[in-house]
Order: sequence, then structure tokens, then C-alpha cells
Amino acid sequence: MGSGGVGGLFGARLAASGADVRFIARGRHLAAIKQDGLIVESEHCGDLKLAVEATDDPGQVGHCDYVLFCVKLWDTEAACQAIAPMVGKMTTIISFQNGIERDQILQDAFGADKVAGGISYVAATIKQPGVITQKGHVQKLVFGEYSGEQSSRLLRFADACRSANIEVEMPADIRQALWYKFICLVAMSSMTAATRLPIGPVRNNAKTRSLTRKVMEEVKAVGLKSGVSLESDIVDRQMAYLDGLAADVTASLEYDLRTGNKLELPYLAGYVVELGDRLGVDTPSLDTICALLDPYVDGRPVIA
Repeated sequence: MGSGGVGGLFGARLAASGADVRFIARGRHLAAIKQDGLIVESEHCGDLKLAVEATDDPGQVGHCDYVLFCVKLWDTEAACQAIAPMVGKMTTIISFQNGIERDQILQDAFGADKVAGGISYVAATIKQPGVITQKGHVQKLVFGEYSGEQSSRLLRFADACRSANIEVEMPADIRQALWYKFICLVAMSSMTAATRLPIGPVRNNAKTRSLTRKVMEEVKAVGLKSGVSLESDIVDRQMAYLDGLAADVTASLEYDLRTGNKLELPYLAGYVVELGDRLGVDTPSLDTICALLDPYVDGRPVIA
């Protein structure tokens, strides 16, 4: 559900390995996929051009074993209603969206037993309708049951991912893993968008590197205050992760800012600021970044 950078890339890898994948897309992207196939351009992980089943009507698909929920965060509630025809008794829904709160919406709609937690690690965007471009070598999915069990349904999905050369991790505590990713994601999205630069120049400049660390520390503090168990060295580890990325990798927030699209800012840095306010945790760095980016939240401002 959602065939952009994340859904399109991972769906294409699964389809290329022989999995039966249906793509839900819309507009010019859907039209291009139907006409020319789904194209993935990836220097490190291999190009693909696939004829795939794609539609804008989930009702045409029928019940699925797995629904990979990959829409932008502002579309969560509408997309949640739209996927209802694809959800049967044995369906598992896994959100690979950004953010922390998305799974609660899915659980409220379909029941907690239908929803597993998920995290994607990939740098991929829609280059043009029908074409996904992937930067760097990372294509990893992290997922787990909120109960902590190693369920047969997720083990089967893990096997399918490995057959598609997708790296898999199944942590015992998916909520903790979501916050691990969130610490890195908020920092990377905030800093690449605020500077209009990919991660290489951001991490190599002493002042922006220092600010990146401060952002991570603020997210960590809010997470700890909210009751999440976070290891003391998590910021060092996430900084090391950023150091290992290809220099031209950027965040979808920066891409959306650059292309004039709506921003997920309220669900990322904005969510940390809001939660920090409720919990009494100061977030001065993120306060400033949110203020600088707020004029662009609904897309590129129109200058009268």
C-alpha cells in the first residue's frame, strides 16, 4: 500500500524474487507503471524493470497474506480505510512508514493481532513516474511482534525477504527498535532538510555534526521520559550509522522539501517537540529546526 521509494523498492525486490506482489499506486506514477513497468535504478543493489500488477483500487486485489503499509504519514488514516478490502482473517499488516504513532491507528482499525511493527532502512525515492532510484547499498527491513514472540507469520515473511536479498532483523523489542530508528531518522531528516544537503556534508562539517548529535540527544531524552528502554550508547551508535552511509544519501524529508511536496515534519521532529512539551523535556535544537521548516509543511509556499 503505497508504491513510492519504500513500497516500490521493497515490493520490486520481492516481486523479482518470485513473490506474488500487488502494488497500490495512483496518478502519473500508476499510469507509468502500467505502461512501462516498475523500474528500479540502483548502482549498488542492481537495476530492475518489472511488469507488475498495479492498481489504485485495493478492492480489486482481495485478501492478502501481508499488507506492507508504506504511505506518507499524513495519508495514514485515509489509507487505513482504503486497505480494508485486502485484510482478511489471516492478513498481517506491517507499517514501514516513518514515525512512532502510526501503528496505533492500524491497531484501532483492524485489531492489535493484525499489526506487527516495522522499520525500513533504505535511501530510495521516486525519480520520475514509474522509476524508483536507490542510493547506497542498504536495503534492510526490521520487524517484530509487539508481544515479543517469534511468530510463524513473521518468520515466513523473513524468508521471503531474504530470498529477495533484503537484509532482515527481528528484534525482541520492536518498540525499542522503532525508537532506535526514530533517533536517527529525526536527526537525519531534520539536518538534511534544514541544510538542503545530503548526509555527507552535514556529518563532515563540525558545526552541523555537533547539531546532529544534539538533536539525537533530545530525541533520546524524550524517548526515555516516555518510558522506552534506550541504551546509554545509542547516540554514539546512530552517529556511527550515519558515518557509514554513502555521502550522497539524503532523507525523504529533504527530498520532499526540495521538490515542493508536503513534509512529514509534524510526525518526526514536530512529534518530538510536542511530546517533549507534554513530558517536560526541553528540545531547543528541534524547536529551532521546526520553526525554520514550518513554512514548508504544506508544500512550497506561494509568494504573493
